[in-house]
Amino acid sequence: MIESITIIGGRGKNGQPEPVERIELKMGNVASIVGPTGSGKTTFINDIEMFADADTPSMRRVLINGERPPREFRNDPSKNPIALITQHTTFLSDLPVGEFLEAHATVRAASGKHPDDMIERTIAFANQLTGEPVGLDVRMTELSGGQTRALLIADATVICDTPIVLLDEVENAGIDRTRCLELLRMQRKVFIFVTHDPRIALLSDFRIVIAEGRVMKILGTNAAERQLATKVSRLDDVLSRLRDKLRVGQALSGDELEGTLA
Repeated sequence: MIESITIIGGRGKNGQPEPVERIELKMGNVASIVGPTGSGKTTFINDIEMFADADTPSMRRVLINGERPPREFRNDPSKNPIALITQHTTFLSDLPVGEFLEAHATVRAASGKHPDDMIERTIAFANQLTGEPVGLDVRMTELSGGQTRALLIADATVICDTPIVLLDEVENAGIDRTRCLELLRMQRKVFIFVTHDPRIALLSDFRIVIAEGRVMKILGTNAAERQLATKVSRLDDVLSRLRDKLRVGQALSGDELEGTLA
């Protein structure tokens, strides 16, 4: 059983060692990776996803339960405990959603789990994340960006049931971010977000700050920031409603902003 994942620091783009030598995340932790564009955030999660063992340009090492992970984690996809959901969601097969999930659930079904139940729970989970319900008969290539990302998050959480989930900039996918974090926190997993979104960052337990390819520091979210997160969420909700009105051709009055930060 996986209880923790540890990232041992390596080197930055200029060859200098990372100031943070060790990061340990335990089941149930939610962490955000923050930093400027091009700072090395995606490289960081790629190192995790590949179980880096001083064999990537960063020279980082990834440990599972404090030890070098078994080779089968890399070589056998069915035993890989990490799911990576990237910004790029393309599909090689134009299957209906139901058939896609059925194939995956059949392969992944553990003893005592029925594929039909896994599919039902996956769709229910996905439809709590997106305002555009996902149907079983819709083809995968017809899904919007938000629907696709919601389905993949649900698939990783329910069907894959991987203990470690990496999510790359989900704020760009049109999903309900607060609801997403609420649902994910109910799972005993490690979730690591690459994000520029203050709403996601402030609702995480930790922020891993990256610059010039190096982890510079770890910031724990304090009580003041959690209070700020409430105001940020309210403001973000208002902006989302403004975007929805613009999409359907409605005029904006400005009244929507009244009392937002009160």
